[in-house]
Amino acid sequence: MKVSFTQKEYTRLLELAHLGLWMAGARPDDPATMPERYADLNQKLLALAEPFGCADLVEVDVNGQSFLNEKLTDGPAAEKIDRFVEDAFWSELVSRLAERDLRAELGPTKLTEELTEDEQDRLSTLEDNYWREFEGKGVDHLVLLRGGKG
Repeated sequence: MKVSFTQKEYTRLLELAHLGLWMAGARPDDPATMPERYADLNQKLLALAEPFGCADLVEVDVNGQSFLNEKLTDGPAAEKIDRFVEDAFWSELVSRLAERDLRAELGPTKLTEELTEDEQDRLSTLEDNYWREFEGKGVDHLVLLRGGKG
């Protein structure tokens, strides 16, 4: 099978690989974080940088391992990662706080994980309230009470 890419397409493929590897746990500043499952494929992909005219995006370390340089990892890819982390943080925070509050309202007698329609509506209301608060104030009004409720 033969595959051909333009220089622009190959650059985007490198960016996409970087995003995927970052999601899988690889960090550009720490080669030890490269998941073994993807290491060989990543090296194979990076080895094509010169033939595709993208040698300026890849560097080789003292062990002969190729890695993407800051020209690619600090550009649009970093912006996408930052946006993803930000979105994931707020979504998870809102979801966990709303679920916690709903569990507190339902009490310890709630045995099932399946929510009724009324419970799902209440959960949505709690989430909406948190979204409004965080969109307006961020974490400025968030307080952690160590040891339980105050």
